Amino acid sequence: MSDTAPVLQIRDLHKAYGELEVIKGVDITANRGDVVSLIGSSGSGKSTILRCANLLEDSQKGEISFKGEPVTWKGSGHDRHPGDAKQVLRIRTNLSMVFQQFNLWAHMTILQNVTEAPVTVLGRDKAEVEESARKYLDKVGIGDKCDVYPAQLSGGQQQRAAIARALAMEPEALLFDEPTSALDPELEQEVVRVIKALAEEGRTMLLVTHDMKLAQDVSNHVVFLHQGLTEEQGDPKTLFRSPKSERLQQFLSSTTA
Repeated sequence: MSDTAPVLQIRDLHKAYGELEVIKGVDITANRGDVVSLIGSSGSGKSTILRCANLLEDSQKGEISFKGEPVTWKGSGHDRHPGDAKQVLRIRTNLSMVFQQFNLWAHMTILQNVTEAPVTVLGRDKAEVEESARKYLDKVGIGDKCDVYPAQLSGGQQQRAAIARALAMEPEALLFDEPTSALDPELEQEVVRVIKALAEEGRTMLLVTHDMKLAQDVSNHVVFLHQGLTEEQGDPKTLFRSPKSERLQQFLSSTTA
């Protein structure tokens, strides 16, 4: 692996469910410190790209590289899958995913939720992990919620706990899949503030979002997807102020209406 190579590079990605091809040849590069936002209407393939990137979904064609190391594949087409289980674990733990629906374990306290994977998956010392977990919970503004259970938290607090859990893995990049879409506007802003703070720290992030203001505020590169292809991409100022494609113009006018 190379420290100068992109943290994540996707080339000519194709993904189909049976006969339905949802990703039709997409390229995405995230260098260290980049915040890349994927925008587009429902069904454009945004979330699927994230799930393929950290190998939660198998893709049928294309290359995925982590810090210059290409994923090893076995088989082809619908039979293609990653061929090295240790590589999959290494990549997945370095590309921490924050899901739309939080995915916290209901039977564990918030602190246990945050410490579980670093201890059991990475084999880190429990006391050290607990100390860093408390710092991450402080960082996202819920340090006083260590001993409560997810059901006792608001949606915004649960999502911030999920972000702390992702950070506790000490990943190379964070993958956000519509992190605010399950929240009402007031709680959404709690999570937006955390994401903005992480962007300001120089964290590498891939962000799937319906929130155009968030994409504009935190990204240094935006990819607009339409029907499984990259319709337009570029820096946010240019893309949002002077969209070239008619489809992007329509999309932006509908989201700001």
